[in-house]
Amino acid sequence: MIRMEIRRKPDGTIAGFRLTGHAGYAEAGRDIVCAGVSAVAIGTVNAAEALLGVRLVDGAPKRGTLEAAVPDGLSGRRGEDLQLLLEAMVHMVRDIESHYGSHVRVSEIVRQAT
Repeated sequence: MIRMEIRRKPDGTIAGFRLTGHAGYAEAGRDIVCAGVSAVAIGTVNAAEALLGVRLVDGAPKRGTLEAAVPDGLSGRRGEDLQLLLEAMVHMVRDIESHYGSHVRVSEIVRQAT
């Protein structure tokens, strides 16, 4: 199963996400669920960097895992645009979950301010 954990700040903005696992919907190379979720998540990370100049991932992702974090201190228009991209990603993956719920699970965690 693919698991996407969305980390939110107390104000509701997205602080980052972690994507792990494999869908197991079909054999490797033919798994439309894995391909869909991967395309949405990786596309979002790539769009953040290409369009906004915001790097969400440090280093190369490990096989089967994608960890992304919003840099501290990002505000203004770039911060708002990034949140829109991330919220769109969540919406798209939740849509995939609504059709393939036994292969994709999205959860959200609110991190308390420290």
